[in-house]
Amino acid sequence: MKIKLTQDKLYEYLDEEIIDFPLYTTAILNLANKFAQGTRPKTVGQMSDLIQEFPGKSLTEWKLWYMQQNPTATEDATNKILAMIEKLRVAISKIDKDMVRRWVDDLVIVKTFVGLRFQEAILKKIAEIRGCDYRLAKPYEEAKGIDGFVGSKAISIKPATYKSMQSLAESIAVDIVYYEKVKDGIVIEFDK
Repeated sequence: MKIKLTQDKLYEYLDEEIIDFPLYTTAILNLANKFAQGTRPKTVGQMSDLIQEFPGKSLTEWKLWYMQQNPTATEDATNKILAMIEKLRVAISKIDKDMVRRWVDDLVIVKTFVGLRFQEAILKKIAEIRGCDYRLAKPYEEAKGIDGFVGSKAISIKPATYKSMQSLAESIAVDIVYYEKVKDGIVIEFDK
């Protein structure tokens, strides 16, 4: 049997009052908290450990016990988050239609192009390091698993996860360059 307990039912079964927030406010508060890091363990304590140490059963007991252990934690977290809310207010006041349009263009046009065409950037960087030219593969070369050439060397560009899929890997008789997407770009691995 598989059942689901909704958040409302959890509150009901635990005899607790549901706190209602106006539309969108919790999304903004969550974003501010993410930036401010107001509820990180260094501010509010390691909650998973604290709940294990807690000797009581009810929410009222938990609140009293927690506040005895961490008397300034919720105030400290509140102040950090509120300071970020003020920064967000300033940032939001600067957003106009032109900025939204530029952001959409950057996301839809530029980032899509860069994200889907990074193979050329990889070839260009390797060619720069090796001091030679590069070119993208022609369709008949792509059919052979070739993504481009650095100098006269054929190159196949694969995600780093490809290494762990040796049993599924097709047979490619050219140099393989591996890449991994990271937060601020890509990391490439190749033989110099």
